[in-house]
Amino acid sequence: MNLVNALLALSRMDALPRTGWTLAGVSRPESLAGHTLGVANLVLALAPDETPAVDVGAALAMALVHDAPEALSGDLPRKAGQALPAGAKAAMEDQLAGELLGPLGSQASEAWGAYRAQDSRAARFVKACDRLHLGLEALRLLRTGQRGLWEFGRGLDEQDWSDFSTLATLWQVLRAEWIELEDFRADHPA
Repeated sequence: MNLVNALLALSRMDALPRTGWTLAGVSRPESLAGHTLGVANLVLALAPDETPAVDVGAALAMALVHDAPEALSGDLPRKAGQALPAGAKAAMEDQLAGELLGPLGSQASEAWGAYRAQDSRAARFVKACDRLHLGLEALRLLRTGQRGLWEFGRGLDEQDWSDFSTLATLWQVLRAEWIELEDFRADHPA
C-alpha cells in the first residue's frame, strides 16, 4: 500500500462505527475516528499531570495509531475477538497495522509497536485512556437519554486504575454522574 492509499484508508475511520455501541442499541454510535480523537484528547489533558511522568509525545503518537488496523478490519466486537483462536486477532491487527502505518513512516510504525508491546508507562497510559474513553462516551450517551449501558460500567469498575491517579480521579467523577443518571451499581444485572 502506498502513502496515498494508506491515508485514504485511515481517513475512512470517521465513517466506521464502534460496534459495541451498535450492539448495545445505540442508534448513532461514535465512529472509530471519534474514539481515536477522544483517546488523544484524554492523553493530552491528563498525561502532563501524571506522577511518575508519562511521555506525552509518545503517548499521543500511540493514541493516534492504537486502532489504526480497524480502518481495514472494522471494529471487531469484544465477543467476536474472544471467539477467535488465541493470537488470531493480534496477528491480524499487526498485519493490517504494517500495511497502513508502514507508508506513513517509521514513527507511526514504532508507535504501533510500542503500543502493542505495552512495555512502557506511556503505552499503558494510552491503553487505560482507551478504556476510560469508553466511560466518557457512555456518559455522553446517558446524558442524551440512552440507557442499558451496565456492561460498559461494570468493565470500567473492574479496571485497575491505581497506576494512573488522573484516570482514577476522572473515572470516579464519571461514575458519580452515572449513579445520578442510571442508579449505577457494579453488581447490577445485565
